[in-house]
Amino acid sequence: MSTILEKIAAIEAEMARTQKNKATAGHLGLLKARLAKLRRELITPKGGGGGTGEGFDVAKTGDARVGFVGFPSVGKSTLLSNLAGVYSEVAAYEFTTLTTVPGCIKYKGAKIQLLDLPGIIEGAKDGKGRGRQVIAVARTCSLIFLCLDVLKPLHHKRLIEHELEGFGLRLNKQPPNIYFKKKDKGGINLNCMVPQSELDSDTVKSILSEYKIHNADVTLKYDATTDDLIDVIEGNRIYIPCIYLLNKIDQISIEELDVIYKIPHCVPISAHHRWNFDDLLEKMWEYLKLVRIYTKPKGQLPDYNSPVVLHSDHTSVEDFCNKLHRSIAKEFKYALVWGSSVKHQPQKVGLEHILCDEDVVQIVKKV
Repeated sequence: MSTILEKIAAIEAEMARTQKNKATAGHLGLLKARLAKLRRELITPKGGGGGTGEGFDVAKTGDARVGFVGFPSVGKSTLLSNLAGVYSEVAAYEFTTLTTVPGCIKYKGAKIQLLDLPGIIEGAKDGKGRGRQVIAVARTCSLIFLCLDVLKPLHHKRLIEHELEGFGLRLNKQPPNIYFKKKDKGGINLNCMVPQSELDSDTVKSILSEYKIHNADVTLKYDATTDDLIDVIEGNRIYIPCIYLLNKIDQISIEELDVIYKIPHCVPISAHHRWNFDDLLEKMWEYLKLVRIYTKPKGQLPDYNSPVVLHSDHTSVEDFCNKLHRSIAKEFKYALVWGSSVKHQPQKVGLEHILCDEDVVQIVKKV
């Protein structure tokens, strides 16, 4: 294992030594590709499957999963205890939490699982301090709460983002708009729809040759960077929304708080005093992008207490049927929908109709 770490350190040192200009762009791209390959080997070692671990991951329940990531002693366990009412051990020393502690809250009718993960330290992506298991659980979450101490936020934020990015997590980013497809023959065909400042055909070829790809179609639809191209080739990157929680705001002044509120994706809170939790939950709902659909049995009033919760990317009537039960879509005749997604109240729709938040649906089966 140390050999991989040594190789990574050597490449990082060489990248720090190399000047950035047009002449060295291809060489730097090559080094970045090598670094990405070594990092992937760290995440999934080349040998057979390892042991089963020590029960770090938790069974997925509810409609969404939120993970608390942060350095030790920033108030993750206090936050979980006060939000979900679950007891997670809290003490004045670091690394109080040693395994994942799950909790569950109900918000706007949706069940949301909260995971209090152990604190990660610098070098977690290289396997220090159970860091790899922690980040592996964070990869399965729908949203990450990055808990920071309000007195030293930016330094911590940079370090943690560096650890997560080294593990293939991309926070608050969209997947790169790059078309990439391997072929059997025909060489590398590069199309640029806009002028590129960093990538040229030689750089792209040198990066692809590092992955032993010599025949491929690559279309760059915007001004892309080497990192974007490597992310697309690797294909194992996960794009997760993230909210930065600045905890312990009881220790700063009102003027400082006004400045902090202007930072994007940030919510200042005090986990101990339970300050600003409603703002936090509202922001969480906005970032999770969940859609509630109410069911209506024939001849009865709609059931507003337990909605069917779908993700905003999958809100067709067919997704709604599959969420209820797999057999419903096969026996489906039509659905009656009340709400903002239809022009008439009610309206007959088919399986491909897209539903909006808080629609009411009644399904009619074939006889």
